[in-house]
Amino acid sequence: MMEELATVIAIDDISSKEGYSTVTVQSKIKSTCSSCKQIDNCGSGQVSKAIPQKKLSVKLITRLPVQIGDIIVLGLSEKGMLQVAWQVYLWPLIGLIVFSGIGQYFVQQGIFSNELFGVFLGCLGGYFGHRLAKFWQIRSKYISALMPKILRIQTKAIKITPID
Repeated sequence: MMEELATVIAIDDISSKEGYSTVTVQSKIKSTCSSCKQIDNCGSGQVSKAIPQKKLSVKLITRLPVQIGDIIVLGLSEKGMLQVAWQVYLWPLIGLIVFSGIGQYFVQQGIFSNELFGVFLGCLGGYFGHRLAKFWQIRSKYISALMPKILRIQTKAIKITPID
C-alpha cells in the first residue's frame, strides 16, 4: 500500500444516519528533485525550487471522525496501480510495433509506394493502442482500486511548553 499525507480542507456532507461523510482532501504534488541532497548544486533542483508545487484535491467518503485541518494518511493499492500501468504503457507500444510491422510488410510487397505510409500506419497503431488502453481503464474492474482510501488520521503533535 502506497501512503501519502493530505489535509482535510472541507467536509461536504455528513450523513449521521449511516456514519459516512464526504470530505475534500488536499495533497501537495511532490517533485523528486525536492528530496535530493544535491538540490543546491543541481540545475533541475533549482528549477523545482523556483516553480511552486501544485496541490491535488480529491473528494472521498469516510467513516472516520475527521475535522477540517486534520492531516490524514491516504492509501493507494500497488496491485491496482501496476495493473493500470502495464495497460497504459504496453497497449500503445504493442499497437505501434504491430502496425509498423504491417506497414513495413506493405512497403516491401509494393502495396505502399512510400515508407511514409508505413510510418503513418505505425503511428495509427500507437493511437489505436492508446484508445484501447483508455477504453480498458474506463471499463476496468480496477478503477475502484485506483481511488485513494483514507487509512487513518495522523496523530497530532503534542504541544510542549517550556518551563522557566
